[in-house]
Order: sequence, then structure tokens, then C-alpha cells
Amino acid sequence: MEKDIHNQSYEDFVLLIKGAEAELIEKKSRFIATVRPVESEKEAVAFVEEMKKKYYDARHNCSAFVIGSKAQLTRSSDDGEPSGTAGRPMLEVLLGSGIRNVAAVVTRYFGGTLLGTGGLVRAYSSVLKEALQKCEIACQHFGVRLKIKVEYNMVGKIQYILASKKIEIENSNYAANVEMTVIVPIEEYDRLCKEIAEVTSACVKIEELERLYYFV
Repeated sequence: MEKDIHNQSYEDFVLLIKGAEAELIEKKSRFIATVRPVESEKEAVAFVEEMKKKYYDARHNCSAFVIGSKAQLTRSSDDGEPSGTAGRPMLEVLLGSGIRNVAAVVTRYFGGTLLGTGGLVRAYSSVLKEALQKCEIACQHFGVRLKIKVEYNMVGKIQYILASKKIEIENSNYAANVEMTVIVPIEEYDRLCKEIAEVTSACVKIEELERLYYFV
């Protein structure tokens, strides 16, 4: 089995499952934050355009999005607001939340009173934070999907080890031998393989199927 994965860095990240909306009234200006999960820049851009059409009569539809487990792709737009008062603060809120694959649009209906640079930053940031608090999220952790093949009389020992580490068995196939598929957290990978080999006197076949992020 290859174990070079330990020489790489795989950090947990939070994935947006379901978006939400929030509203804020500040000196008669109405701010509407809409948050949605996206998986690509194309999806994010389409979402921004959708919001601009929905709120076509608004003064501004500012946006920001973060894509990739390590925030490899980020974009923001002030959409006519003074530079740095809307899009960038929104992006900083998204990055600070730890949520990935997320896009946000904050729509502003101007109320006739200027808010000033600080006021705009606070308003755009606050309404987006409120929307994010309403979103459904899930943590993603890096691990390895393994197939464990053993003789039937060894199954109980392996099940005990897996249960002690709170590792669930995805599926089992009972035939002449027993095959179990599990997803193992990366930090448990080496330890688990050694423990299983020890209790089975190395009479086990462990096959690495894939490396992946999974929900925890």
C-alpha cells in the first residue's frame, strides 16, 4: 500500500450544503444577502447573473465567491460601490467562515442616505454573516477508502478494532472470505493497518481503493 499521503497536507474544510438569505435595513438602505453552494466559477458567475436579474431594480448587486478545499479560486465585485467597501469585505467574511464552494450576492436598495466607507463595510459584512449563520454546512475530512479481505473467523476481531475507532463499515460481502469496505481517517491509516495485521497474524489483504474527502 502506498503511504506517501502522510507527506502531504490535508486540512479539514467546511462545505456549504444549503444556502440561505438574510436582510438588513441600515439608514433606510435595504441589504439582502443571498448565499448558495457552487462547484465552479461558471456556476458562481451564473448565480451572480441570476441575482442581478432577480433584483434588476436594485442600485447594487455586490458579490464574492470561494471555490476549492483550499480556497484556490476567489473573486469579488463591488458592483459600483466605492472600491473595497463591499466585495472585498464579503470575500473576507467567506474566507473567515472556513466555508468552501460558496457564492454570495448582497443586493442593496439605496435609501437616500450615504453610509460612508465604514458604514458600507459593516453593512455588507453583517448581513452576509447573518445569512451564513442560517446556512446548512458539513465538515469534510480527508481519508482513505479501504477494502479489507479476511477469513470469516477473523471478522469479529476486525469489527472490534473498527468500532473502537468509531469507523463504520460501508458494506460487507460474506463469501468464502469476508470483504469489508471502510473509510479511514488519514490520521488512523497506518495505525489501523498495523493493528489489523497484528490481530490476524498478517492473514489479511488490505486494498486501498481511493483517497477522498468525506463528510464527518
